[in-house]
Amino acid sequence: IMVWLRRTTHYLFIVVVAVNSTLLTINTGDYLFYTDWMWTSFVVFSVGQSTMLAVGAIYYMLFTGVPGTATYYATIMTIYTWVAKGAWFALGYPYDFVVTPVWIPSAMLLDLSYWATRRNKHAAILIGGTMVGLSLPLFNMVNLLLVRDPLEVAFKYPRPTLPAYMTPIEPQVGKFYNSPVALGSGAGAVLTVPMAALGAKLNTWTYRWMAA
Repeated sequence: IMVWLRRTTHYLFIVVVAVNSTLLTINTGDYLFYTDWMWTSFVVFSVGQSTMLAVGAIYYMLFTGVPGTATYYATIMTIYTWVAKGAWFALGYPYDFVVTPVWIPSAMLLDLSYWATRRNKHAAILIGGTMVGLSLPLFNMVNLLLVRDPLEVAFKYPRPTLPAYMTPIEPQVGKFYNSPVALGSGAGAVLTVPMAALGAKLNTWTYRWMAA
């Protein structure tokens, strides 16, 4: 069993990270979260998604050594999330109740940096990680603008587990940050690089563990 586990470590890690990214989206992506905290939550959501994407995508990309694998990984995350949203739909919520982050374009930038630098791992970490952190909040904001009014949906479909005393009285729009995209991109660009380095290091560690 241990030999089999060691040989499949990479694939197990890929599944775990992709599932966790889906759960993170479900927990922080519903519209009531935006109703309570609005742009503050958008910044936290963007940073969390960009770092999660960087860890799994660069791990998978360096595992195969093939540019394009990060985009494939982001596609897996997207499909997982769309399938998980079916659970919300079955409970009577609209299918766009949970916003699916736009991972794929940011993953394409990570692949592009790896390909353009002739498969340089350190360039992928620095350049690719920065590009993921910078771009993902922008893509997510465009994504939010394309769906119907989040406040209308939030008040029409309140989250059943929300205590009565936490029900928002009025939306706190624009109260905390003037530019959530800029703040999310800045924080994401700083934090995604070390997370990308962690993903690359995990790839090395699992190789050593499999060889043991």
